[in-house]
Amino acid sequence: MTDRLSSKSKPSTKSVAIIGAGVVGLGIAWRLAARGVRVAVFDRGAAGSGATHAAAGMLAACAEAEPGEEALVALGRESQARWPAFAQELEQVSGIDVELRREGTLVVALTADDQARLFHHLEFQRKLDLPLSWISAAETRKREPHLAGKLAGAVLSPEDHQVDNRKLAAALIVAARSAGASIHEQTPVARIATRGPRVEGVVLADGTSHAADTVVLAAGAWSRGLAASIADLAPQALPPVRPIKGQMLALRMDAAAPLVTHDATLTAGGLLTLLEAAWRVVPAIEELPIHEMWVGHRPGSRDDAPILGGGPLDGLVYATGHHRNGILLAPVTADAIARLVLDGTLDPAIRPFGIERFTPAKAAE
Repeated sequence: MTDRLSSKSKPSTKSVAIIGAGVVGLGIAWRLAARGVRVAVFDRGAAGSGATHAAAGMLAACAEAEPGEEALVALGRESQARWPAFAQELEQVSGIDVELRREGTLVVALTADDQARLFHHLEFQRKLDLPLSWISAAETRKREPHLAGKLAGAVLSPEDHQVDNRKLAAALIVAARSAGASIHEQTPVARIATRGPRVEGVVLADGTSHAADTVVLAAGAWSRGLAASIADLAPQALPPVRPIKGQMLALRMDAAAPLVTHDATLTAGGLLTLLEAAWRVVPAIEELPIHEMWVGHRPGSRDDAPILGGGPLDGLVYATGHHRNGILLAPVTADAIARLVLDGTLDPAIRPFGIERFTPAKAAE
């Protein structure tokens, strides 16, 4: 595991403008400002109000591992290992507990077909040496007594944890500002300013210019539109990121008698499917009041992996396209991008995720 940046690093004289005040942009701002960098963060809305607010806070590097995502799984595991220290340090700095839950995750199989699907998936995951195991229906029910009557078993992922993503955003805002970063909410960026082949800052929607040695593009689903202003200089600088709509539903459980102690990793295209899927696993939810419903947009790249590192224009750094893994990858992204900005060192963990992988020459390899 690559060591994260030391908080005692020599102060820097650099200035950095970060576009996007989600968990990624805020994490980078905190790490840079804590080392003496002059940091300004700009967001078109309230800090932490985009995909960060809409997320579920799952740190599921293992249970969600898919074929073809071997490099992404390795990056997720790297970041997963950093999470305990990251959460502890953030609480010390901000005074906010981000509620890192470490009891693990269950992926439940209700039927024999579910079991066969999970077995097939588990075979691939075990080839990656991921710490996953199949547990019987009896053991599953022992862990979660309120699960449905018909049950085939579950995959136990003890190292897939969860964090409260909204408290995480609040903590990062406090930490970044305490370190000296300025966070400009409701302040949309109109374009990235350039001089020749180099980025020199940003121009805001009101026409104000903000000079910076480095611009970090961390605008999530809206990153491609913000980079459109530099397309004439370098078409390959446009990140292939698109907004992917997701719907979420939260039910209110009695804290004194919770129905589940693990978090279900259920997804669906609509609220009806969400409720039906959840009801099949935990029938007792039909009596629970609806606490909240919301919609968010994940930033999906062409291969659903993040875009991290430098690009074709000097002074422009990418930290976008995290798709479903923004919360999970927050620690490694913050450390790696801060190190890149400070001393030009590219962390080996993010090397496979540069924007150059989308150029025609790379795509043909």
